[in-house]
Amino acid sequence: MITSYDIIQTLVRTEKSSTLEPQRKYVFHVSPRANKGEIKKAVEEIYSVKVAAVNIMTVVAKRKRVRSDFGYTTPWKKAVVSLKEGYSINVT
Repeated sequence: MITSYDIIQTLVRTEKSSTLEPQRKYVFHVSPRANKGEIKKAVEEIYSVKVAAVNIMTVVAKRKRVRSDFGYTTPWKKAVVSLKEGYSINVT
């Protein structure tokens, strides 16, 4: 059985995701098979918050060159989770 910790892999901490925090939006690296409902339940269970909305997107693989060969980075799925008024996640 898949658990909440299998769905939510990491909290993405970048400059762009940090600017979304005052708007109560947090970015997560999630399982490629997870859907919006599963992500919402997992975030509510792990962080004890109420989720208002979940937006998900697949980050496509980019072509990279290593010496004379070409390869690709790994594609991954990210979720932008919006929390209801009065809730926040302590990211320190």
